[in-house]
Amino acid sequence: MEKKLKPATLCIRGGWKPQNGEPVQPPIYQSTTFKYDNTEEMAQLFDLKKSGYFYTRLANPTNDAVAQKIAALEGGVGAMLTSSGQAANFYAVFNICEAGSHIVASTEIYGGTFNLFGVTMKKLGIDCTFVDQDASEEEIQKAFRPNTRAMFGETISNPGCRVLDIEKFARIAHRNGVPLIVDNTFATPINCRPFEWGADIVTHSTTKYMDGHAAAVGGVVVDSGNFDWMAHADKFAGLCLPDDSYHGLTYAKDFGKMGYLTKLVAQLMRDLGSIPSPQNAFLLNLGLETLHLRMARHCQNAQRIAEFLEADERVAWVHYCGLKSDQHYALGQKYLPGGSCGVIAFGLKGDRETAVKFMDSLRLINIATHVADSRTCVLHPASHTHRQLSDEQLRAAGIDPTLIRLSVGIEDVDDLLDDIKQSLG
Repeated sequence: MEKKLKPATLCIRGGWKPQNGEPVQPPIYQSTTFKYDNTEEMAQLFDLKKSGYFYTRLANPTNDAVAQKIAALEGGVGAMLTSSGQAANFYAVFNICEAGSHIVASTEIYGGTFNLFGVTMKKLGIDCTFVDQDASEEEIQKAFRPNTRAMFGETISNPGCRVLDIEKFARIAHRNGVPLIVDNTFATPINCRPFEWGADIVTHSTTKYMDGHAAAVGGVVVDSGNFDWMAHADKFAGLCLPDDSYHGLTYAKDFGKMGYLTKLVAQLMRDLGSIPSPQNAFLLNLGLETLHLRMARHCQNAQRIAEFLEADERVAWVHYCGLKSDQHYALGQKYLPGGSCGVIAFGLKGDRETAVKFMDSLRLINIATHVADSRTCVLHPASHTHRQLSDEQLRAAGIDPTLIRLSVGIEDVDDLLDDIKQSLG
């Protein structure tokens, strides 16, 4: 029996096992196609009777090696890389939904995902009910319908930095015969592995901490292999009934624990094609090699800065689960005992203009749309990503108009504190 490797070792060794004389880094297979000697060999691949490579939209050796590393880090049976985190969330849900389906999602999720579920997927006939993730199980249960097909939340929410009670969400989802999908972007598998708490499917925007250098946009869907699709066959026809586009094979029956992922690749990626380039997968792998080291520094720096902000009289509030005063400190200790992430949400005493003045006075810290990479950056949603909304509309969406999202990088923390202090005046 192969020894189970720890996350720090998997960051370096996972996914690619070079043989004698082979390169230690996964090569960049920058090719659209792969040659075969006869027609029958390729026919077997198209019928999903053999595994192999024939077209990079469906599978590529570089991409697969990196996906396998992430699957190992999360403790899943497999994974599929996508061209962005948004694509990953869309694929994860759409793989088990169709027109007439319904999903339940926390209100505390990234604004782009909120719009994906609440607006764009609605145009495809898939409805979404948003719930307060801190509400009681009885209250959240009211959101479920006979046509509900999935439940969704973020381990640590963007931008509010709220911690999801994964076990609670998993209980509710499973009670209703549907899987729990968790976006684990901010925590990463270094600080939380949602499968260990009952989640069924995990997604990431690999653009963030996994890449770590703001070099390549990407995403990933990881399957635990634990959800029994055939036990709920009436809900998941796409997995549990024959697929006419593959001569009538049934994913959940024919591929067992790999059924969900096989459908994800063979059907959705085949038809929609949101693949990352092998070059981007290679860059992502370089980032993964130092993920365990960087996350420790991100958390260490963020804790220092959160404590400073909490003690400063010019700061109205701080959301960071590493603070004992934080509403989600207990959940943080349960799910993220080794540290959460480098992102802090806070508000200054004053209004929008107070936040703008603070940000414009920063000299070292970048004003940027990005989050969760090696450089410290800051964003004011009311002035940037959500600037079209009034203060009342922002509050209705769960965003305080004064909220500043500070993504703490891995620079020297004293330099960062100096910049914050001088900007506060």
